[in-house]
Amino acid sequence: MIGRTIRSAFCAVLGIALCAAAAPAGVVGPPMGAIAMHGEPALPPDFDHLPYVNPDAPKGSRLDLAYLGAFDSLNPYNVKALSTAQGLIGNVYQSLMARSADEPFTLYGLIAKSLETDEARDRVIFHLNPAARFSDGTPITSADVVFTFNLLKAKGRPQQRAAFGLVKAIDAPDDWTVTYDLTGANDRELPLTLAIMPVLSRAHTDAEHFEDQTLQIPVGSGPYRVKEVKPGERLVLERDPNYWAKDLPISRGLYNFDVIRIDYYRDATAMFEAFKAGLIDYRVEDDTNRWRTGYDFPAARDGRIVRAAIPSRLPKGVSGFAFNLRRAPFADVRVREALASMFDFEWINANLFAGAYKRSEGFFDDSELSSIGRPASARERELLAPFPGAVRDDVMEGQWRAPVSDGSGGDRTIARHAIDELERAGYVLRDGRLVDAHGAPLAFEILVKNRDEERLALAYARNLARIGVTANVRLVDEVQFQRRRTSFDFDVMIGTWVASPSPGNEQRGRWSSAAANAPGAYNICGVASPAIDAMIAAILAAESSEDFIAAVRALDRLLISGFYIAPLYYAPEQWIAYSAKLGRPDETPLFGVELSTWWRREP
Repeated sequence: MIGRTIRSAFCAVLGIALCAAAAPAGVVGPPMGAIAMHGEPALPPDFDHLPYVNPDAPKGSRLDLAYLGAFDSLNPYNVKALSTAQGLIGNVYQSLMARSADEPFTLYGLIAKSLETDEARDRVIFHLNPAARFSDGTPITSADVVFTFNLLKAKGRPQQRAAFGLVKAIDAPDDWTVTYDLTGANDRELPLTLAIMPVLSRAHTDAEHFEDQTLQIPVGSGPYRVKEVKPGERLVLERDPNYWAKDLPISRGLYNFDVIRIDYYRDATAMFEAFKAGLIDYRVEDDTNRWRTGYDFPAARDGRIVRAAIPSRLPKGVSGFAFNLRRAPFADVRVREALASMFDFEWINANLFAGAYKRSEGFFDDSELSSIGRPASARERELLAPFPGAVRDDVMEGQWRAPVSDGSGGDRTIARHAIDELERAGYVLRDGRLVDAHGAPLAFEILVKNRDEERLALAYARNLARIGVTANVRLVDEVQFQRRRTSFDFDVMIGTWVASPSPGNEQRGRWSSAAANAPGAYNICGVASPAIDAMIAAILAAESSEDFIAAVRALDRLLISGFYIAPLYYAPEQWIAYSAKLGRPDETPLFGVELSTWWRREP
């Protein structure tokens, strides 16, 4: 949770939003300083600053942050980096264009000051800002963009390779222009995907060894430079006084700290004690019991620590116990459904979390993108028609809901139903254990990476034992966890799928057949479904909001029907605690807290 917040905290948007009339098909329109996935950019051409920043925020001082775990690389863009240091993307590395934190998916000019595209979005031209510079003072040219594109297409993360592989051709007619031919891709998000590509310095990037883990100090184009690295322990960033975009109107109120220090802790309790002692300025709280009772300490009582519950306006993503379909017995949907039903949310929420959470059911809960409680529309049914049976009838009609236990921790009705499902899948209950036709027990390992996950997995394992299923919980460190995740070397593990108000290309990496066995991909369940592939394609090809929503809901129904995970729960608010010496804007954007807009009130 902290990782997500810090990562988003360093996102910024730079450029001028210019609206232009749609050009005829095949003809690129005039240069635009912004592009929205659907509709028009929210900001006018002459905006003075982002609506969620304080343009007069004071500069200076230091921000102290913390992470749980370790890191072994400063390259966040390759597959082999098992745990990359946080705070680099958007802060040291920046992209052609940057995302507004207050709009579903709108990009504004950064390294590329503008772009041109056609009605079909099968061609895009980026015009670079001649003022753009890397931190060593060298200009960013089209040659750097082409170099980065080719490198990430060949050696980047699976999602990048898949998206960039759709590009028919790339050309750089001069130092400040890059042209992409996207004909045949049928992907209206692809221009935006290319726009959020980072730009790496071809002079300072070792292309031959790009896939290797590295602690080499990067040369980026962002507002900060890496000042100090202690592998696995600490990363210190310092503001670049020569940051090329620091005086642009869009930068007002952003990047206010001179120094950002990120310390890594191996133990969650030790990290919280450091916060209590004033060694850490900001934390996102993900422990409900600690949030309720753990802040009764001097700094919180006398006002030196501030607590705030920030309402979440985003679709709720999902965390859950992910079943690895590459391994028996998880290939059988009946087994997955039965196992998922044994996660006793009502008991866990009441006994472990004092009722603070809501149950996750779909993959876009609490939003118009969710299919929960909604019968499928005519457009959804049309999209799903080529795949009869891929969506269960109750899911199609919006009638399916997650099982609700009696909260006793021993609900007999759910357990009996789960056993019935497993017997239909070929298992029999013998001497208190479920075994298959060969006498092999239904047993597997749940992989976890910290004590909180371990506690949750043990509670789940105890409930599975009630129906004769053996689940052994194994705790490993962050690096080993990520190594086993990227190589799909696990039976069950907890995964998290963050939801965006504009889902798109990231769904390929999570659920597509092409990513099912691609090393490093986040299709950790190994899902390979033609129906899901088709819905992802429909999302990316959607020209209207109506078609987009229908395609996302259809995808939601397919994922629910597949029972690929045992969904957990979500908090309706974001809980944060921070030093009273920090200041923050009055308005919180759509995507939540943005630390890049904060400042220090006093030294």
